[in-house]
Amino acid sequence: MIPGAEKKKILVADDEPHIRRVVKDKLSNAGFQVFEAVNGEEAFQIAIRETPDLILLDVMMPKLNGFDVCRKLRCEPVFLNVPILLLTAKGQESDKKMGLDAGATEYITKPFSPRQLLQDVQMRLGLSEN
Repeated sequence: MIPGAEKKKILVADDEPHIRRVVKDKLSNAGFQVFEAVNGEEAFQIAIRETPDLILLDVMMPKLNGFDVCRKLRCEPVFLNVPILLLTAKGQESDKKMGLDAGATEYITKPFSPRQLLQDVQMRLGLSEN
């Protein structure tokens, strides 16, 4: 358990069940409260309802892609300073630029290390294991 994690809410949005499960398990085991979304529209609705402290978005999702969700969230004042991390298989430099231009805090390409992802989440939330 990471001290302070139990007070933090994280939204994980990915249409791939395996990736959602791996990320959710890693974050839940660290003590975070995790919400899941299977598409971009659901991700936006859950974000508005739960106001998570950090959001992980896949880029290629049905209904709304991660870039669009990110843009929509950044239009909401409550999400101006919330870290949004894009998790995607789209690794081209132009894709990364699109993600950052859409308002993403960080652009992480798949495959990724769940351990490294947890460290990134901790850093973005100002938490440490010590």
